[in-house]
Amino acid sequence: MKGKFVISIIKGLAILLLLNILGSFIYKRFDLTEDARFTLSEPAMKAVKKFKGPVIIDVLLDGNIPPEFAKLKSETLQLVKSFSSINSNIKFNLVNPLEDEAQSQQTILDLQRIGLKPANVTVEEGGKVSQELIFPWAMVNYNDQTVKVPLLKNKLGSSAEERINNSVQQLEYVFADAFTKLSFKEKKRIAVIKGNGELDDIYIADYLTSIRDYYNLGIITLDSVAGNPQAVLDQLNNFDLALIAKPTKAFSEKEKYVLDQFIVNGGKSIWLIDKVAMEVDSIFAGGGKAMALPRELNLNDFFFKYGVRINPVLVNDLYFTQIVLASGEGNDSQFNPVPWYYNPMVFSKNSHPINSNIEAVRYQFANSIDLLDNGYEKTILLQSSPLSKTEGTPKQIGLDILNTPPNKDSYNDGNQPLAVLVEGEFSSAYKNRVKPFQPKNAVEDGEANKMIVIADGDLIKNQLRNGQPLELGFDKWTSSFYGNKEFLINCTNYLLDDTGLINIRNKKVTIPVLDVEKVANKRTKWRLLNIGLPVVLTLLSGLAFGYFRKRKYST
Repeated sequence: MKGKFVISIIKGLAILLLLNILGSFIYKRFDLTEDARFTLSEPAMKAVKKFKGPVIIDVLLDGNIPPEFAKLKSETLQLVKSFSSINSNIKFNLVNPLEDEAQSQQTILDLQRIGLKPANVTVEEGGKVSQELIFPWAMVNYNDQTVKVPLLKNKLGSSAEERINNSVQQLEYVFADAFTKLSFKEKKRIAVIKGNGELDDIYIADYLTSIRDYYNLGIITLDSVAGNPQAVLDQLNNFDLALIAKPTKAFSEKEKYVLDQFIVNGGKSIWLIDKVAMEVDSIFAGGGKAMALPRELNLNDFFFKYGVRINPVLVNDLYFTQIVLASGEGNDSQFNPVPWYYNPMVFSKNSHPINSNIEAVRYQFANSIDLLDNGYEKTILLQSSPLSKTEGTPKQIGLDILNTPPNKDSYNDGNQPLAVLVEGEFSSAYKNRVKPFQPKNAVEDGEANKMIVIADGDLIKNQLRNGQPLELGFDKWTSSFYGNKEFLINCTNYLLDDTGLINIRNKKVTIPVLDVEKVANKRTKWRLLNIGLPVVLTLLSGLAFGYFRKRKYST
């Protein structure tokens, strides 16, 4: 009997040893979550597998952190472990950047200097309220390169639970995006179009700086088209995307045809167009009023071919952003934010990878877009709120509208398209028409392509402070932050992304979060259950074991 028992133990140990040996060669993880949270997407795995050397990820979420960030920490570590299971070259460290209290102030300044913004979190525990400074970031290091990864995703009006869900939902994308940046061998090229009164570089500096990690940038000036259109077209065809940011002068037919041939040959394009000439500065300079006038850019027939018409109207929206008015003089000056109905605050419907999980976008004197039925697929990326309307131009706009409450009954023309994605097999806008010039190898019908049309040139414009560009989306007058930069970067990545990485943004993840109020009210109960009950059960087990042992072996 005893021999059989020993043999059974040996067999069990042998089977266990065999399973461990097999496990070292065969690795399989099973994701039993309803939303497949721990299953990496194919583009993410592709980005991870490229690395042949060590990749070190520093997650700056160690130390005493609030509960919501503890959840973000655990989800981040779980994801990083998933990446490491795909490629053993990926290692990670958990770092507390403020561990040295004596150097904490200098550390905070150093981290902010390299672009790591802290999150100031209010923590309420046991009736006491305190402020905690957290750096919800990760640093991905490969060779001599480092990419900063934001772990926290804020959205206007989000609750703590929504903020956690938003943050976890974007984790796979932001890490995969960082891996992609570090593994780029040949970057695609973006042409910034000039020559028609587009925004100066300093006003699109933050956007250009942000996409420089992904793409090479160059300037194409259309002034030379008049003399040598073929040379400009040849130069432009070396790029993958054309950016046209708020032109103010009309395009000639030759210039349009150069852009047309670039697009039909497969070139992507982002158009940020103002069909109405109007600025807030003009109102201030005009003593509180100015005339909004239609702007003729000679692009109507061009966009008509692609099924898009930008209207020379202004969108008036009750979901608005603010402007700041100054009152008083000198040291007594006061700056007061006031509602400005011509600056819509646009919330995304999360209907596309481009607009998924982004902050509200700020428009300034936006126009509406009509979509025409011509066989191309069109996706509305952004639109005005249901409580909006359009106003025709010419029209005088003045600050006096602030003194009159808006008539809500008149806001019955809402959901106006403000940004549209057009996809399809593009045909030339000059097909079956007289050509402005005869290019080499002219193309009438192209292959599958896509473009994005945005009815506001200021959406890409960053503000300045002391002559230096601020971050795109930040309003220095109200200290508000909008999602303009993220939206535009998503637009660019979607148009030029051949790996499908942008589609990770559509992944839906739901994180169960504890009810803070219930936790506070029932803290004693759960402490007793989690601490007291195991102790009691252990004592009872010991007493029972002693009792039965005594009965069994007593004579």
